[in-house]
Amino acid sequence: MTTPTILERIKAYKLDEIAARKAERDQTSIEAAARAAPAVRPFADALLQAKIEGYGLIAEIKKASPSKGVIRNDFDPPALARAYAAGGATCLSVLTDGPSFQGDDSYLGAARAEVDLPVLRKDFLFDPWQVAESRSLGADCILIIMAAVSDAQAAELEAAAADWGMDALIEVHDREELERSSHLNSRLLGINNRNLNTFETDLQVTRDLSRRAPEDRMLVSESGLNTREDLAGIARYGVRCFLIGESLMRQEDVVAATRDLLASPMVPVR
Repeated sequence: MTTPTILERIKAYKLDEIAARKAERDQTSIEAAARAAPAVRPFADALLQAKIEGYGLIAEIKKASPSKGVIRNDFDPPALARAYAAGGATCLSVLTDGPSFQGDDSYLGAARAEVDLPVLRKDFLFDPWQVAESRSLGADCILIIMAAVSDAQAAELEAAAADWGMDALIEVHDREELERSSHLNSRLLGINNRNLNTFETDLQVTRDLSRRAPEDRMLVSESGLNTREDLAGIARYGVRCFLIGESLMRQEDVVAATRDLLASPMVPVR
């Protein structure tokens, strides 16, 4: 019997979690909560504007990970949201998965209430019910991980996001997932440098897939980005939006670290 990968383990408990939550709160109830949530903030548009002259940064609020354990002991989502905004972040990403990342649903609303930035709910979504749940929490964008879902599930999640006026960040890690994502409509395409089965990272993934991505997609490089040099190296491939969490979470002065990361962006080729 083979040992389950990290992603397989996450998917197993997440499906159980979804079933339990749906049993506690039916579709009518969760949709009512979603309709009562604060108005959607434009996530993709914010990144598009930011990357015209600089970089679009999705700054992530993440306490822990399956591979690294606790990343930040002094973990205060509202304070981190303010720090990221002060440092020049374009959007926020908030981990809400509990078992693997020590996240919590409450972190998203708490962070969003402190700033005017659009917020991505960073979690593992499999069911349209979770999209309504994400909106009820205040999320402006959801994540669709092609490594975790079928083509039909991806399309269903994307359609649900559109129904709620939310953006969807479609995440791929290899050429097969990139090809599978081509039937989706979202303009946001995240290239994850991290293999979710092993949690190993390689920036070559962005270099490879960015050259094969459809021209109408706005690319976001995710994971393994630590320095201005990393960002400049990826920007040479036309990718000017980044999702960064761990390297910023480890800094004592998050404002200064965020500001430094975004300083002197590589000038886009006209």
